[in-house]
Amino acid sequence: MADKNIHPVVDDPTPLLPVTVASCDGDVVEVTDTSRILAVDLYGTLAEIVFSIGLGEHVVGRDTSTGFPQAAHLPLVTPGAHDLNAEAILALDPSVVLTDTSIGPPEVQQQLRDAGIPVVFFDDARTIDGVPSQIRAVAGALGVPEAGEALIQRTQEEISAAMALAPTGEDPLRVAFLYTRGGMVQLLAGPGSGADAMIQAIGAVDVGTDIGLDRSFTQITSEALIEAAPDVIIMMTEGLNSIGGIEGVAKFPGVAHTPAGENQRVVDMADTQLLSFGPRTGQTIAALAEAIYTP
Repeated sequence: MADKNIHPVVDDPTPLLPVTVASCDGDVVEVTDTSRILAVDLYGTLAEIVFSIGLGEHVVGRDTSTGFPQAAHLPLVTPGAHDLNAEAILALDPSVVLTDTSIGPPEVQQQLRDAGIPVVFFDDARTIDGVPSQIRAVAGALGVPEAGEALIQRTQEEISAAMALAPTGEDPLRVAFLYTRGGMVQLLAGPGSGADAMIQAIGAVDVGTDIGLDRSFTQITSEALIEAAPDVIIMMTEGLNSIGGIEGVAKFPGVAHTPAGENQRVVDMADTQLLSFGPRTGQTIAALAEAIYTP
């Protein structure tokens, strides 16, 4: 995205507390203090929402996926990739923790509750249609529902404008999302991966879904890629770097025999942006559309 910064919809709103929250893990949690917020999940979505509703100044730590500039100075509580570290979190003395089941281990979240910290779980599904409800839930839990509704309106307007960038009147491009981490993890995305929703949002065909994959991620095979015949391959930036860039992609099974491989059409997007499905989803869709269609 051209602008990597978070732009709050309001500046430092005053929370109406206490708030009683139905946590998605079945507990009922009372939030009485939002002066020291910790928002952690696999995608960085929850922290993005907190900053976007204007409470970023109250965030005391971050996960690995929270990668926007305003959070760069915050201490990491996931020093080992995406695993939460209880000691690192307790040292920050958070007044409330926002999280979901995409991150863990669950024993850490339970340890925080045992220490008397309110821990609120949210829905861990990441879809375009689910963005408004996620924003509404986070804003409600922090006692700033009006800021949440303002952010929902702005986000939906941006998503609608971005989806309108999809070309019409021509055969849609076939796009594959490949998830890689070095030579050990080489997966083709399919239905429910999140990447399928982003690909469909720019008016393209998600090839993993089109060829009938029944899982969100499946081990790459030459037969599957050749059958899928993608015109474009999308990857996360760090995943692309982990295999040696475009030269590494060309060595994947079957890639050289696809239109994308023959034409070296690979688009990479920052790991912390592509599958976040947060307040910047519209900006993400627009950036993806520009990268794929402008050339």
